[in-house]
Amino acid sequence: MSSIETPFKISVPDSDLDLLQKKLSLATFPNELENSGWRYGVPLADVKRLVARWSEGYDWRAEEAKLNEELPQFTRDIEVSGGHGRMNIHYVHKRSEVENAIPLLFVHGWPGSFIEVRKILPLLVQASPDGKFPSFHVVAFSLPGYGFSEAPKKPGFLASHYAEIGNKLMLALGYNEYVTQGGDWGALITRKIAQIYGGKHSKAWHTNMPFGVPPTLTSQPLTYLSQLFRPYTSAEKAGFARSAEFQKEGTGYFLEQSTQPQTLGYSLTDSPVGLLAWIYEKLVNWTDGYPWEDDEVLTWVSIYYFSLGGPTASARIYYEVYHSSDGSTSPTRLKNKPTIPLGVSMFPKELVVPPKSWTTASGNLVFAAQHTSGGHFAAHEKPELLVGDLRKMFGRKGPVYGVVPGKNGYVPRPRGDKRKGGAKL
Repeated sequence: MSSIETPFKISVPDSDLDLLQKKLSLATFPNELENSGWRYGVPLADVKRLVARWSEGYDWRAEEAKLNEELPQFTRDIEVSGGHGRMNIHYVHKRSEVENAIPLLFVHGWPGSFIEVRKILPLLVQASPDGKFPSFHVVAFSLPGYGFSEAPKKPGFLASHYAEIGNKLMLALGYNEYVTQGGDWGALITRKIAQIYGGKHSKAWHTNMPFGVPPTLTSQPLTYLSQLFRPYTSAEKAGFARSAEFQKEGTGYFLEQSTQPQTLGYSLTDSPVGLLAWIYEKLVNWTDGYPWEDDEVLTWVSIYYFSLGGPTASARIYYEVYHSSDGSTSPTRLKNKPTIPLGVSMFPKELVVPPKSWTTASGNLVFAAQHTSGGHFAAHEKPELLVGDLRKMFGRKGPVYGVVPGKNGYVPRPRGDKRKGGAKL
């Protein structure tokens, strides 16, 4: 199924850094309309400031060292079905000091990467000697075509293939039973894992980007009838407004990456400035007033620029999924509802914010948390809230406590200790 695990350290060749600097020095910027702000896209002043920093003050080597120090990284070959052969997969893997911690697979999306696990990793593996919360063994892999994972070489690399890699990786690491968490593409991929491997391997899943479909009299009669007599809350109305705004003003990237990713790829690959603007727009528009620091942005973008498969590879998942039965416009997308427990965290500035009642159509909903702030990149923007929800869902008083047999995430109590919670370490 897979080869031996190999320790990995990010080490971008000096020649790549030199070429980046040459390209930045030759950047040609477009003009812009007076007082246009963000209405037409990323303001010129923002891009010029970021490019200047990328050229003169930003230190990739320092950031590279920080990532290598904070994140224990590895690679291993995984055999993928459908004629895709062996693929070398990059991943972060950190075990809790609590032996019976809950194995958790974290799956990122676009325009994120494995870096999205950075803030939640130390919180998830943290032990609680007084038994207040569970601990997790955490695995976060770079999706094929992202970061330092090998990119698909043939057409037809579907959501099921990403799910297959995630499942095989967990099995290879000795986690025969595990839970998952993901947003963006991670939401779709963890759902696919729940569909294919749910019950035997995947025991529960959690997402910060819940799917939702309007109930009908035939699909969800009780929900449909109840909403006829129950007015929507202010939060639900705000969610409808956010969803409508995104559909009207924010889906251009999706249409291009879903239909002509190769054409777009020439710009993303050849122009670091173009790549910067393409991703920076989403980082700003998809968060809830998050105070992005320039170096923070540049690290996210640099991971794409220096990625093993190049920036174009990350966009092709849109085409493959859009043109398959998993496509976002396909009526079959929400069929075959997973039966394993589902938890959701809802943030007001997510791209699409359905009412909680609608999310029951996507799975066996057992946990839901509604937050008053936060956006698309929950693990990065609101790490404490996201981890808090996972602790509640899988903790002693949660709906799925002990869902992974023998793995409850708590420090074992000494024999005879009747105190509530775990023992002191």
